[in-house]
Amino acid sequence: MIFDRWSVVVLPFPFTDLDTAKRRPVLVLSSEEFQRTHEHILCGMITSATHSAWPSDVDLTGYAEAGLKKPCKFRCKIFTLQDDLVLYRLGMLAEADRLAVTAMTSDLLPR
Repeated sequence: MIFDRWSVVVLPFPFTDLDTAKRRPVLVLSSEEFQRTHEHILCGMITSATHSAWPSDVDLTGYAEAGLKKPCKFRCKIFTLQDDLVLYRLGMLAEADRLAVTAMTSDLLPR
């Protein structure tokens, strides 16, 4: 399945022990072309965790537009996964949030 970049999708997110998984939203970062040619999606973590913070976290102010039920943040845990692992699409990241995530990732991965 091909998803638009900036889609928020749900997948079984593995815990670090790799024995269990929980349905979690993630942000699609890859282009449609990447997904077509690799049959994988490049994703980043979305979390509502308030007990921990990373310096690179990006608050998602348009969480409702993205299909999220409560305030969340993008966390720079980046990974690829097979496109057939996605369970369903929630929504699209708001434009302001796209710009914020782009700025943060540009700082981390400069040209």
